[in-house]
Amino acid sequence: MKWLRSLFLAFLPVSSALALEPGDVAPDFSLMNQHQQIESLANYRGQWVVVYFYPKNDTPGCTTEACSFRDNINGIIAKQATVFGISVDNVASHAAFAEKYQLPFSLLSDERGDVAKQYNSLWQLGPLRFARRNSFIVDPNGRIAKVYKGVDPEAHVADVLRDLSQLQQEAARS
Repeated sequence: MKWLRSLFLAFLPVSSALALEPGDVAPDFSLMNQHQQIESLANYRGQWVVVYFYPKNDTPGCTTEACSFRDNINGIIAKQATVFGISVDNVASHAAFAEKYQLPFSLLSDERGDVAKQYNSLWQLGPLRFARRNSFIVDPNGRIAKVYKGVDPEAHVADVLRDLSQLQQEAARS
């Protein structure tokens, strides 16, 4: 019976107290990308940043989502925004995934899941760890502007583009 309770608890979110909401300061991170370069969120202050977490490279839903960001990258760049994809995969896996699908943005390796945990986006069952399919728009002041939980990989990027436009218009009015 103890094992059943442990199994049940493993499927609970890390902590609802850790859930980020619009207006919260986005947790900073420094992670290695597929080109073996360190990317730090703090280096993008003054810019809009889309941080999307995904479970695993080269799986159907993750490939759909990544390719959708790739196919819409010009629209994102036109909004002066940057995209970071984060998973617990290693740098070599990111390099192969990015090359295979010609992904023009950084895939960041969070092998221990520390950043995913800070963003309440880590799913763990014993030794297995995956990032949950959650995304965040970070504003130029380093604050969370929009949170997406459990996104649909096919429709997500259209939502991000729409929301980026709306958030930027609101910011310009303030």
